[in-house]
Amino acid sequence: MPAGLVFIDKPQGWTSHDIVAKLRGIAGTRRVGHAGTLDPMATGLLILGVDAGTKLLTFLVGANKTYLARIRLGANTITDDAEGEITSTADASVITRDQIESELSNLRGEIMQVPSSVSAIKVDGERAYAKVRGGDEVKLAARPITIFKFEITSEPTVIDGFIDFDAVIECSSGTYIRALARDLGA
Repeated sequence: MPAGLVFIDKPQGWTSHDIVAKLRGIAGTRRVGHAGTLDPMATGLLILGVDAGTKLLTFLVGANKTYLARIRLGANTITDDAEGEITSTADASVITRDQIESELSNLRGEIMQVPSSVSAIKVDGERAYAKVRGGDEVKLAARPITIFKFEITSEPTVIDGFIDFDAVIECSSGTYIRALARDLGA
C-alpha cells in the first residue's frame, strides 16, 4: 500500500484504534495514525495517514467538524452517552421545543466545555476512561471550544418520559458531542 491518506467510514462498535490496527495489518506498516478519535458508538469519517501520509495529519487535526447526533434528554449515564449505565433520570416530557432552543443558544459560540470523564484524554499518563473503569474518580478541566451551529433537525419526541431529537453540530476540533448533550440536559 502506498503512503498517503485513507478515508474510512468508521462503523459503530469499532474504536479509532481498532481501525488503525486493522490498517496497519493491511498496509504492512506500523506508521499509521488518525486525525481525531471517534467514540466507539460513533459512525462516520475517520481520516488516517499511512507512512509519510502521517505528516499530512498535522494539517487536518485542528480542522472544524460537523456531526449529526441523536440526543436524549432525561437520562444521565456514567459515560454521557447511550451506552453507559444510567445513573439518574428525570421526567423530561414537560420540556418544550422552545425551552430546548433557548438552552441551545447558551451552547453556541465560544464556550468552555468539560469533557466526559470517560474519554481518551490522558490524566497522569493514563487514559481517563481507564482510570474511571479502575474505580478512580476523574474530573477533567474545562477546555475552550467553539460551537458554530447547534440546531434541532427533527421534531422532539417524548418516549417513556424522555425527549429524543436529532441535531446538527458544527464545531471546533476537540468538542465532545456527548458532553454537549449532557450540558444541554443539565
